[in-house]
Amino acid sequence: MLPTGKVPPEVLEKLLKHLGSESRRIIVGPGTGIDFGAVDFGDRFLVASTDPITGAVEDIGFYAVHISANDVAISGARPKWFLVTLLLPEGSDEVLPEGIMAEIDSEAKKLGVAIIGGHTEVSSGLDRPIVMGTMLGEVEREKLVRPDGAKPGDAVIMTKWAGLEGTSIIARERRDELAGEFGETFVERAASLAEYISIVPEATIAAEFGVDAMHDPTEGEVANGLHEMADSAGLGLRVYPEKIPVREETKAICEFYGLDPLALVGSGALLIAVKRDHARVLVERFLARGINAAIVGEFLAEGKRVAITRGDERPFPRPETDELWKIFGR
Repeated sequence: MLPTGKVPPEVLEKLLKHLGSESRRIIVGPGTGIDFGAVDFGDRFLVASTDPITGAVEDIGFYAVHISANDVAISGARPKWFLVTLLLPEGSDEVLPEGIMAEIDSEAKKLGVAIIGGHTEVSSGLDRPIVMGTMLGEVEREKLVRPDGAKPGDAVIMTKWAGLEGTSIIARERRDELAGEFGETFVERAASLAEYISIVPEATIAAEFGVDAMHDPTEGEVANGLHEMADSAGLGLRVYPEKIPVREETKAICEFYGLDPLALVGSGALLIAVKRDHARVLVERFLARGINAAIVGEFLAEGKRVAITRGDERPFPRPETDELWKIFGR
């Protein structure tokens, strides 16, 4: 039986054998750890991504826009056009889809994104709405950042903090329980971390700087995202967990529920592969723009994937599932 969350890589590899007709215009196609596709349109590439929002109810329209936009932004492209599918539980009234679309409209306008189509239906078997978004963007040919572009010896930079999206979702969905433990002010602060979800600003900075690859860690957060970057480039990995930034709100919530913050859904962080000699300069550029950033590892030519903690080397395992599902499982 498959676990809740992302399909395991070994299963995904089997699914990737079924890809329809071949096209020479495909510049970036589907693969493990690859979150967007790119198609040749002459002097530019069309970049596309698609994502469902299944773990949130509150602010689901907000997440739908920004999660999809993030996956386009890591290519160096600017998100421009959005298609949305709304699946509603039986018994829904008109207020629910109208509220979701108003939210989508508001967030799309903030990014300069136009909504160009979609689909809405009431579906049996659902206990909450599901929103599926497809974001399109474009990038000049020479400015495309490939997802498989990491090189041996590249440093890994991470922006902002681990587990941002998961922290915000848990704070909103378990508001009363957490308020009883930590107080209302804490819960509001944790819930407000959603404001950091967009990585479009730092992806734009990184693309202009010139980096080898970018990745937006979503399910499985930083831990899974690092593995996905290494998968797509066919490289090994050395990680320094103690250098990975984690907010105090995330630490407290994860300790309360017994979760690993490095495997908690983490849209809002950006993983970047950049030449080692340029890494410190890029970090300083982020910090100067008010964006938290740190060097958290490096890619290896050899296949091993390890973590260094207090000078000791140990295996760096891939999370079996996102920690968020442990909460909803309860």
